[in-house]
Amino acid sequence: MLSFDHDSLHAGVVDPEMGSMRVLSETALRFPDSLSFSSGAPYDGNHDLADLSRHVERYIEHLRAKGLPEERVTRLLFQYGPVNGLIRDEVALMLKQDEDIDVPPEAVMITHGFQEAALVALRGLITSADDVLLSVSPAYVGIRGAARMLDVPVHGILEGPDGLDPEAVAEAARRVRSEGRRAVALYLVPDFSNPSGTVVPLAARRRLLEVAAEEDLVILEDNPYGLFAAEGAALPTLKSLDTDRRVVYLGSFAKSTFPGARLGYLVADQEVIDSEGSTRTLAESLSPAKAMFTVGSSTLSQAVVGGILVENGYDLRSATRELAAIYQERLRAALDALSEHFPDGGDHGVTWNTPSGGFFLVLKVPFVADLAAMERSARDHGVSWAPMSMFHLDDDGGRREIRIGFSNLAPDAIREGIARLAGFIEKTPHDTPEERS
Repeated sequence: MLSFDHDSLHAGVVDPEMGSMRVLSETALRFPDSLSFSSGAPYDGNHDLADLSRHVERYIEHLRAKGLPEERVTRLLFQYGPVNGLIRDEVALMLKQDEDIDVPPEAVMITHGFQEAALVALRGLITSADDVLLSVSPAYVGIRGAARMLDVPVHGILEGPDGLDPEAVAEAARRVRSEGRRAVALYLVPDFSNPSGTVVPLAARRRLLEVAAEEDLVILEDNPYGLFAAEGAALPTLKSLDTDRRVVYLGSFAKSTFPGARLGYLVADQEVIDSEGSTRTLAESLSPAKAMFTVGSSTLSQAVVGGILVENGYDLRSATRELAAIYQERLRAALDALSEHFPDGGDHGVTWNTPSGGFFLVLKVPFVADLAAMERSARDHGVSWAPMSMFHLDDDGGRREIRIGFSNLAPDAIREGIARLAGFIEKTPHDTPEERS
């Protein structure tokens, strides 16, 4: 009978780090009474089953209004759809309305969430074993996982309190080049980064674009949280500032509209010129990768999201103002509760950052905060969280830090969860100064 040695399988499958998010999910299932700060799930109190059919009907009406015959509408929804997506026109209108990103529909690819967009982008851009992806560190585990699955080496760049420093990016690109390799692309989340909640300032955004041109980098800008800035506080995306077409923009509808649709998008308006001199967008040229990964994204999911976009005049920023206020309220609840349980001047050894939005904040604690500690916290104190070490691209980063995800807990649950967390921290032996150094 055929069997396999576990270590003989691909590193993307057997590496324990690739299963870290699964471990968090399983811990939540094992301790169902535990309050969970471990996920970044979006708020789900605004969903209504009746909306599903209404959104699909709205999109069907939209197609009919465009003059499509009934047979064509039926085929679009029931058959395999275009590889690059059915709702590219609508997404292009949304990008112009919400982000001042002016690209043709041909520059848009509809994907199965951010994850497929990242896989497609990396598969197209990384062409040699000597090519390297630069990435902010700590980083969303999905980009590291995508790179690992494709055997793409990643060079982490430690972020500061204001996110990624452009000069550190330039230095990293030069260091990679000095090793005989080529830094091809840079991944970051400029707005409310997962896991740290940092925001890259406007001046640094402009400088990042300059560095990308100087070092010949493509920027992979991941922006799942940008719509949720406080009123009047939104910064322009890198893509909207990009005059040199250095940015490939990666977006998702999971946080803004409908997580279960599993839809995202890749925006790549760079020109690709073939041997005969014909020109296509990079998004179109990446179609073979999309086709091999998933053939095409669900047309039914696209119809739901398309109906939402049409119904809201392609203006998700306005449509998500109430949702943004919910996340802002939850952020304030988390920060207020932390201040109450860990007051200034105490000997608790706990500090935290103060994001201006997003889904996460980072707590520094006086002990090693690993998965074993998280399990004790869930089992004995009824609260779970995510070790920050899971998100760092070096071996020692984030060992005494935890990520607090507050997006899917009501304010009362957040306050109770922070109280339970304070009890866990109080009962956990603190490291000595020598151990922390």
